[in-house]
Amino acid sequence: MTFTTTTAIALIIFLGILSQWVAWKISKPAIVIMSLCGLIIGPLFNIIIPSEIIGEGMYKTIISLSVALILFEGSLSLNFEEIEDTKFTIKRIVIFGAFIAWILGSLAAHFIADLSITTSLVIGAILIVTGPTVILPLLRQAKLDKRVSAILKWEGILVDPLGAILAVFSLELARVISSSGGSDVKILIHFMLGVVAAVIIGYFAAKFMSIALREHYFPEYLKPAIVLAIVIGVFTLSELISHETGLLAVTVLGVAMGNMKISEINDILHFNENISILLTSSVFIMLTASLSREILISVFEPRIILFVLSMLFVVRPLSIWISTIGTDITLQEKALVGWIAPRGIVALTVTGYFSNLLVAQGYKDAEILLALTFALVIVTVFAHGFSIQPLAKKLGVAHDGKPGLIIVGSNKFSVALADFLATVDIPVLIVEYSEYHLKHAIEMDIEHHRGEILYEVANYNLDLVIYKNMLLNTPIPLYNIMVANEFTGRFGRNNVCIVNVLGDKIKNEFKELRHIQSTRLGDYRATYLNLVELVNQGYKFTATKITSEFSTKDYYEKSDFRKINILAMTESGDITFFTTTGQPKVSEGDYIVSLTPPDEMGYNEINFESFEKYEKVLTNIRDKFQKNFNN
Repeated sequence: MTFTTTTAIALIIFLGILSQWVAWKISKPAIVIMSLCGLIIGPLFNIIIPSEIIGEGMYKTIISLSVALILFEGSLSLNFEEIEDTKFTIKRIVIFGAFIAWILGSLAAHFIADLSITTSLVIGAILIVTGPTVILPLLRQAKLDKRVSAILKWEGILVDPLGAILAVFSLELARVISSSGGSDVKILIHFMLGVVAAVIIGYFAAKFMSIALREHYFPEYLKPAIVLAIVIGVFTLSELISHETGLLAVTVLGVAMGNMKISEINDILHFNENISILLTSSVFIMLTASLSREILISVFEPRIILFVLSMLFVVRPLSIWISTIGTDITLQEKALVGWIAPRGIVALTVTGYFSNLLVAQGYKDAEILLALTFALVIVTVFAHGFSIQPLAKKLGVAHDGKPGLIIVGSNKFSVALADFLATVDIPVLIVEYSEYHLKHAIEMDIEHHRGEILYEVANYNLDLVIYKNMLLNTPIPLYNIMVANEFTGRFGRNNVCIVNVLGDKIKNEFKELRHIQSTRLGDYRATYLNLVELVNQGYKFTATKITSEFSTKDYYEKSDFRKINILAMTESGDITFFTTTGQPKVSEGDYIVSLTPPDEMGYNEINFESFEKYEKVLTNIRDKFQKNFNN
């Protein structure tokens, strides 16, 4: 079948996004699905060969620009203040561990994969990358302890742009070493001027964008698009001055902008994240589809297999163990961090860029780089993806407790619910921007985080690995909906619930609130102000166990009508909210947690005398109403 260029590109984009969705659906790394799609349409069945259909020149342009945009998006999230606050262990791994991994990886490439010094230095630099696009899904799956999770997460983010910068440096350094006498002054000066020019271009472009965004030179709807154009312009200008410095320039641009405290940076981050997802998905399929059958077969060459094994069992463990000497990291933590280092989309895309560059400059052995990197990517994604959770549990560095709850918004109800769930070992984190509203949570020693959750998560300041559910409990209806929409994809629609602020009657007066997709907590009484007021009146959280002798039917029929059912809870700690659209399925052995009036009896009991008393009162009211109605 012959495809037009338009059809081929459309199919590649469709398969890339489809792969992302399927990966999310089955909770596996997207790179595995994208690899299969690329191999199927490419070397296996020759349906689409991107470099042939869109042309070699356009193919290389798309790859290089995509890598530039992906690296800009990654570097934009780096904040020096946050780096200063990270643990000493993370700094050692990022600074010394990356350097050791580069040297050892280069040696392995030269002596095991039989590559030239130049090619070895470049690929050794590229393969230090463990990007957040691969490591973060694995961390969510594994539910590691916060300490280990932080180390792996920040390493992935910080080293992501460093790999490409080091690859550029490696290429120029190799040129200097391989020149006559190893000290060709012209090559060295050219390299230094190229690096200086890239840094200057990137920094002053960031300075200009900072001023332009603060002074509102551009309309709101154009800001993200203009930033995108500036990134492409900076990359192109730096490349014109000195080849291979474009990636350095856009990385400097991203890091500088990320640390200039630009208020509009969140909108830009969100826009660039969407562009990055589209590009990484499409480019990865293009790269794998462009692999020839010869390259695919060469993956099974003994030298490539040995190289991959050396990276897994020698280079990574040694770089971690050496760089963490003298730190407070435990042996178990070292063992896990020394094993987990999945390579992903950035590694393969950057390799594709430098592979073409090296081949064009006469390094024919660079033709095997894509096969070598592809082999490492596939092996690490599968090996680390399927081993991280059982290994972490075996080493005792995984969260093997009950899944947690995030509560956005701090008030008396939030704190009371968090305090109750703590008694049954369910971790709860209250996130609140206002320090004043956090006072009660601090007094009750409830785990909390001060900040705006959308910003904190976007900048990787908040670790949500152990949390499965989210409750939105702020007094701002539109903000609750915005946060719910943002996190529904992460937690699942049924695991995100909103506390109704206005009540149904008032809600219908606001067209923005009439069609809320996320579920709302409890029944018509479970409004923001009412829940807080009930807690102030002395209402407490109680849990009633459903047994063979006391079924859910018994509970609903005999329970005090003043109770407000909040959630159902299993023995393993899984919780499901009661919502305005329905009741959760409650099985034998589960608990129903409710907000109960102070004169009710305690845990796991029903006050039948109180129930009968209220039933008599209601009967008298009904009889009087009927009598008056008849008269």
